[in-house]
Amino acid sequence: MKTNQVILYIATSLDGYIARADGSVDWLDDIEGDGGDSGYGAFYSGIDTLVMGRLTYEEVLKLSDEFPYKGKPTYVLTKSELPADPNVVFTDEAVETLIPRLKEMSNGPIWLVGGGQLVQAFLDKGFIDEMQIALIPKLLGAGIPLFPQGTAPGTFTLKQVSQSGQMVMLHYVK
Repeated sequence: MKTNQVILYIATSLDGYIARADGSVDWLDDIEGDGGDSGYGAFYSGIDTLVMGRLTYEEVLKLSDEFPYKGKPTYVLTKSELPADPNVVFTDEAVETLIPRLKEMSNGPIWLVGGGQLVQAFLDKGFIDEMQIALIPKLLGAGIPLFPQGTAPGTFTLKQVSQSGQMVMLHYVK
């Protein structure tokens, strides 16, 4: 991983959804992987900073009793008033000023955790340097799309394809 780049690391269904319409990711619970963490541990250990939207943050809180990203700078973009959390910085700062500032402050890659609206905003500003997308062999039929309608066109280069159980990991670079 190159220093201070922004990486979108995310799972999507075959039909392009990252969550159900209500934000739920329960459809990921029974996916047959490689028996390990499918490379997540190695990815996460190299990450310095995390950025996510409010809906993704709220979904993350439902997945575990303890905040899973404790100890790494985590920024949640929101316009809502949320209860204080010592593990995150809540901000309504514009993406075009926040990301350059985080790139300057970070000692390594920045993980764009999600969701769809934030992915769209990052792509619109040209902030995503790399995408690692786990393609999950399920059709959801509806939900929150990985690339919402109106996402700016762009071109990425395929760097690697790997299989982990029933999942396929697609790795693209700008």
